[in-house]
Amino acid sequence: MRIAKTDVPEKINIPGAIARQELDFGDATGYGKIAGEYFSLAAGVDLAPLLKGLEDDLCQSPHWGYLIEGEVTVTYTNGDEETVNGGDLFYWPPGHTVKVSVDAEIILFSPQAEHCAVVNHVHSQVASG
Repeated sequence: MRIAKTDVPEKINIPGAIARQELDFGDATGYGKIAGEYFSLAAGVDLAPLLKGLEDDLCQSPHWGYLIEGEVTVTYTNGDEETVNGGDLFYWPPGHTVKVSVDAEIILFSPQAEHCAVVNHVHSQVASG
């Protein structure tokens, strides 16, 4: 799920302040601590090869985030693809991979235990590669 800033409903619009809010933007039930993460990814980065060996060869951590700039394509377990552009809020459920088409700056909020397992796996793939 991705949503452009202009598509997030305005809840407050007064001089000097606009507040936008999208309700039901994913569900964190059952997850423990959340990590705040900042990723800088260059055009051409494809995480798929680095996820080999994980369940379904995909990232199994959900992420809530904001793409500051750039463009990434997310591919889900069922093969559906979604393009996220700079300025978009997004929710990526477990079972996805990411390919970067334009240099990207991304802020993620992810369940700590689940995403640390993925990050550690990617790190070991890079170290052995």
